[in-house]
Amino acid sequence: MDIKTLKSFISVAEHQSFSAAAKQLHTVQPAISRHIAQLEESLGVSLFNRNSREVVITSAGKQLLNHGHKILALIEEAKSNAKRAEQGEIGTLKVAHLPSACLPFMAKLVNTFINKFPGVHVNLYEMSVSQQLEAFKNQQIDISFSRPMPASLTTDYVSHTIFNDKLVAVVNQQHRLAGKKSINLAELDNEEFILFNREEAVALFDEIVMMCNDAGFSPNIVSQPSHMQTLLTEVASGLGVAIGPYCIRKQHTEGCHFLMLNQADKLIPVQLHVKKSNQAATVAPFVELTIAMKQEIEQRMSE
Repeated sequence: MDIKTLKSFISVAEHQSFSAAAKQLHTVQPAISRHIAQLEESLGVSLFNRNSREVVITSAGKQLLNHGHKILALIEEAKSNAKRAEQGEIGTLKVAHLPSACLPFMAKLVNTFINKFPGVHVNLYEMSVSQQLEAFKNQQIDISFSRPMPASLTTDYVSHTIFNDKLVAVVNQQHRLAGKKSINLAELDNEEFILFNREEAVALFDEIVMMCNDAGFSPNIVSQPSHMQTLLTEVASGLGVAIGPYCIRKQHTEGCHFLMLNQADKLIPVQLHVKKSNQAATVAPFVELTIAMKQEIEQRMSE
């Protein structure tokens, strides 16, 4: 039973006429008769009782007609879904992000996307930089929001800068510098430093250490937490001072005071990354939307 034969049967059943079915399907009556005969032979049943005056569908024919409509509907749905999948309108999308850098805008971005593409199921994952790289390696994510890729990997990815952050100092609210809005980095000489774990963000860690060296001192690192919220909690607890991206102020910061760093003009980009080998159709629409919302994201992160 092929689609053409099934359509011939349904048309005859609905019109109760071979000639009318042939007219609807833009073919000739002998072709319709041949389709019905082949179908009856393959099923081993009579689908119609016919004489010179009328065509009457049999009980077997009525049962097939019921299923026939459902089969054609499923075929049309399958065709439609195949086209929508090719255009990225249905499917799944796995997105990893740095919670400290992306939480302020991620919900709005994803909500806008699923309103536009309700057939796409989005899975969100909070991952550090190192976890994202491992997830990409194992094909567990499609898109990531992270710091710039290591130089050795840049040729494997397409990356877009979403916003540029800057480094700031974080001190306890009772700290001797807490009354200031900005400082020179050299003023933190002899302080105990809390820095985000180097294994989780090598480039960020090394940039901070280099800045301290340029300011004339080597930081006395007493803690390397693996979560930015832990870093802030340790600073609020008076365990040391920290240097980190300004975006972390969007987390729970009670007990912390942020200080701008004079002459610290190094930008810390947050980028969207997609592996060049990823062929998932749902990726391109999400990337396009993110780029379209870039100005809104930048505004949100500067507030």
